[in-house]
Amino acid sequence: MLKIVTLFLIGMAVLAMFGKLHWLGGNRIGRNRQNGPLPKPRTCPDCGRMNLRGGKCRVCREDTNG
Repeated sequence: MLKIVTLFLIGMAVLAMFGKLHWLGGNRIGRNRQNGPLPKPRTCPDCGRMNLRGGKCRVCREDTNG
C-alpha cells in the first residue's frame, strides 16, 4: 500500500513539473502576453450586479418597465 501511494505522489510531482514548464498545457485562457489578463466582468450600471449581456440586468429592466 505504501509503495502505491509513493508511486502516485511521484507521478503527481512529475505532472506538476510538466505543468510548470507549459509543455502539455498549450494555450492557456487569458495567460498569453499579447492579450494580458482576463477581461473584467460586465456589471449593471445601476445596481452593480454581474451581467453576461452587458447593459441593465433583469431586475433593473423590470423596475423601469412598470
